[in-house]
Amino acid sequence: IELPCIAHASGPDYDNLASTLLSQKWNYVAITSPEAAKVLASAWDAVRDNPLPVVAVGKATETALQDSGIPVTFVPSKANAVTLAAELELVAGEGTSVLYPASAKAKKTLEQNLSARGFAVTRLNTYDTVTATWDEDQVGASKQVQVACFASPSSVKGWLQNTENNKNVAAACIGETSATACREQGWNENQIFFPEAPGLEGWVETIQNAMRAAKAQTSHSASTI
Repeated sequence: IELPCIAHASGPDYDNLASTLLSQKWNYVAITSPEAAKVLASAWDAVRDNPLPVVAVGKATETALQDSGIPVTFVPSKANAVTLAAELELVAGEGTSVLYPASAKAKKTLEQNLSARGFAVTRLNTYDTVTATWDEDQVGASKQVQVACFASPSSVKGWLQNTENNKNVAAACIGETSATACREQGWNENQIFFPEAPGLEGWVETIQNAMRAAKAQTSHSASTI
């Protein structure tokens, strides 16, 4: 069952993205989600003939960029902002500039950690993540769900708001950040599943593990009625 928990809207800095891409020869453009990749793609024509080095936080973001014809120069060993900030290479002999088109709700982890290493980071809040509103059919369909798949803390929030705070489902999270959001919202620890390394491959395995656990729990409940 596909039940989108979030929707996207333009952020306050979106209109400045194309001009900012052209404003200087950025050492890196840092992209940390598939949605941010789509936003960058919408302004990429400004620099397509003289492309800037683009770095992606993980494989899913890299794929989204490549699908839009944007080459990717670097992907960190682990798909999170901490690892990206730790592994991105400083350019010798000059101040290393990073343009960071982000969600207005994105944490400051990447920009703060890069700045601490000596990077000059310019953040643009180019899009915003808002809670999706479900119709009656979607609310009804959600009552059949045993495993909810979360790709962000915002999707966790969207699920709870649309299901009257239903935490009686297994939470299959793409990574530790989403798992932490579930934990903070009061999910039982044995109902939270996430891979050690964030990313699509690990998430698929996590979803399978969560489905097996949910099936076993249903079988156990049926046998004890």
